[in-house]
Amino acid sequence: MSVAIRQLTPVFAGEVTGVDITKALTPEEVAALEAGMDRHAVLVFHDQHLTDEQQMAFGRNFGPLENARGGNITLPQDRRLQEGMNDVSNLGRDGGILERDSRQRAFNLGNMLWHSDSSFRPIPAKYSLLSARVVNPVGGNTEYADMRAAYDALDAGTKAEIEDLVCEHSLMYSRGSLGMLEYSDEERAMFRPVRQRLVRTHPVTKRKSLYLSSHAGAILGMPMAEARILLRDLNEHATQPKFVHAHTWRVGDLVMWDNRQVMHRVRRYDDNQPRDMRRTTVAGESPTVAQV
Repeated sequence: MSVAIRQLTPVFAGEVTGVDITKALTPEEVAALEAGMDRHAVLVFHDQHLTDEQQMAFGRNFGPLENARGGNITLPQDRRLQEGMNDVSNLGRDGGILERDSRQRAFNLGNMLWHSDSSFRPIPAKYSLLSARVVNPVGGNTEYADMRAAYDALDAGTKAEIEDLVCEHSLMYSRGSLGMLEYSDEERAMFRPVRQRLVRTHPVTKRKSLYLSSHAGAILGMPMAEARILLRDLNEHATQPKFVHAHTWRVGDLVMWDNRQVMHRVRRYDDNQPRDMRRTTVAGESPTVAQV
């Protein structure tokens, strides 16, 4: 049985069948999945009960994995998962649910804002791969917004206005919007703003897309208030229902998405119940713009 992809919405996202990603893939399977990512930007795999090692091995088919350090405030001694795995759960190192006043929990709530993974890094992420190990019974859907379709739907004047704009991205912008304003000197250095183009061009398809994220908090050469109004308007435009696909998780699902082409967010869920979601991130290949 060969790889097959069924499109889930009129504009993007596909459901994959015909491949077992717990096992080593053939070059043909990898090529088919990469082509599917270029076209659909989000791929859904059901009934893939992965170990962490299998998930990391699957991710490495598409490039080297990104180091999770620098993308959170969790200290190495407090990490629940091994290096190479990003923990986007509501669980602590002991496996228990994080306390409501936990700083780690407050930081993780930022995943409920629309964002693109690792846009706060000088070289932002390529793919993210999220595996559902324990699914929360109430809420917790992940929504994806197609930034290509959103760009295509802009009027010509707006496209011309934003074509060459460069934004600053930082985790301090996204978490600051939730009231998280206090950081150590080490965290401030780690979360130092980086520059990203507001309009990206996909290296394979050459389609343009908006590069938006809650991490974006400034636009070079533009007054702060004006920049944030523009970014808010673009985010409202880009997350209209016609551009969005919502994934309802079940145990064994893996969803892979292209951070160069989509934004995503998790929806609120019952935080009194465990939610064990594990992400691997395929590192990007180049910056979108020169850094200072």
